[in-house]
Amino acid sequence: MTMNTNKSLLSMALLSALSLMSANTLADSPTAYGRLDISMTNSDHGFTTQNRKEGTVLENNLSRVGVKGSEKINDDLQLVYQMEVQVNSATNEGDEEVFSARSTYLGVASNAGTVLIGRNDTVMKSSKGDVEAFDLTNAAYNRMIAGQDRKADGITYYSPTIAGLFTVNGTYLVDDNFEDSDETQYALSVVAGDKKLKSTHYYVAGAYNTIGGVDAYRAVGQVKLGDFKVGGLFQNTESQTFDQKEGNSYFFTVTYDLNGIDLKVEYGQDEAGFGKFIKYNSAVASSADFNQATDVEVTSLIFGARYQLSKSTMLQAHYAMYDGEYQIANSGTVIDLVDDNIASVGVRFNF
Repeated sequence: MTMNTNKSLLSMALLSALSLMSANTLADSPTAYGRLDISMTNSDHGFTTQNRKEGTVLENNLSRVGVKGSEKINDDLQLVYQMEVQVNSATNEGDEEVFSARSTYLGVASNAGTVLIGRNDTVMKSSKGDVEAFDLTNAAYNRMIAGQDRKADGITYYSPTIAGLFTVNGTYLVDDNFEDSDETQYALSVVAGDKKLKSTHYYVAGAYNTIGGVDAYRAVGQVKLGDFKVGGLFQNTESQTFDQKEGNSYFFTVTYDLNGIDLKVEYGQDEAGFGKFIKYNSAVASSADFNQATDVEVTSLIFGARYQLSKSTMLQAHYAMYDGEYQIANSGTVIDLVDDNIASVGVRFNF
C-alpha cells in the first residue's frame, strides 16, 4: 500500500472508532457529526470553482466529518476539543487525497473566556459572521479577498461577553512554526450582537490581521429588518512583501425570506487583488504578475436562493458573474481579466 492509502485507512478507522464511542460509550460526549455538500456547476472558465475546472462539473463544497465535545474538570473549568477533516472522495480530487485538514484543537473554557490550541479559523475570518451570503461555495469571499484563513500551530482566545455587549478575540500563530515569515502573525477582533440575528437584530464586528503575508483590517455589519437582512463588509488589504499591492474591498448583501425561501443578492468590488478570481484568471500570465497587480478593479454580482427542505437538508442555487482589470506595477499596461459566469445547484445534508 502507498503511504497516502495507509493514512486514509488510519483516518477512517479513527473516525469510525470515535463515532462508536459517541453512540455507545460516552453518551453525549464526544459527538460525531458531518456534512455532505455537493453541487452541479457550470462555468465558462472555472476560475472560482472548487476544482478550477470549466464546463459542467460536480463540486465538493467542503464536505466534512468530525467529533467534538467537552468534559467538566471542575466547577470553573471545562476541557473542550474538536477533530475535523474534509472529505474529498465524492469527486475526482478524492482519488489523490481523500482527507484534508480542517479545525482540530484542544482547549479550556472558563468564566475568563475560551482558549483553543491547534488548527482553527482566525478571528479575522470568523469576524465576517453570517454576512457572507454564499459561504462554502464557489462564490465565497476568498474569491475576491484575502484574510479568510484557517491556520494550524495557533492559539485562539474568545473572551466572555464584556458589559453585556461585546467580545474581544485573538489568534496568535507560534513563531517557530512559521519561519518563512518575518512578521509576528496574529489577528484581533471585536464583535457585538448575534451573527444569527436571533437574540439581537444586529451584528457588528471589527478585525485586524497580520497573517498569511498580508496586513488587513475590516469592518462588518448586518441588521434584520422584518423579512429582510441587510449587511456589508469593508476591508483594506496590503501585502507585506510587495509595496504597491494594496487596496480596498467592499461587499453588500441583501437577503429576503419569501415563505421560507431565502432569496439573496450580493455585490462585491475589489481594488486590492488578492482573491482567487484574479489569481487563477487566464489573463494573469504568472505568479509574478499576480504579485505585482496594482490598480485592480474586480467586481462580482451574485444572485441565489436556498430552501431548508428538512431539519438536515438544504437546497441551494446561485448564479455568479465576475469581471475586472488590473495593471502590472510600474508598466502602465492595463490587463483585462477574462470574465467568468458560474451557475450552481446543490444539496447540503448535515448529520
